[in-house]
Amino acid sequence: MAAPRLRRVSSRKEMENLIDDYVTQGYAILEQSERNAMVRKKNSGSMMIHIILFLFTVGVGNVIYYFLAQNNAEKVMIKVDGES
Repeated sequence: MAAPRLRRVSSRKEMENLIDDYVTQGYAILEQSERNAMVRKKNSGSMMIHIILFLFTVGVGNVIYYFLAQNNAEKVMIKVDGES
């Protein structure tokens, strides 16, 4: 799993706007505080792979694949640099 991308902003208002943009693009908020937030792209994997896995593993492979897809989804850390 790769380290999350880092986005720096100059104010809390800018951070809130950026979080709203990410949520609109399909990201979920993992954690949020006054000065930083972590968002992750919602990803449950490819539907075709889920169908093939279901045929061969009767659903067990689907559960494993789902959690792997969630774990490897893109994450973005948003930090407020300096605010007066």
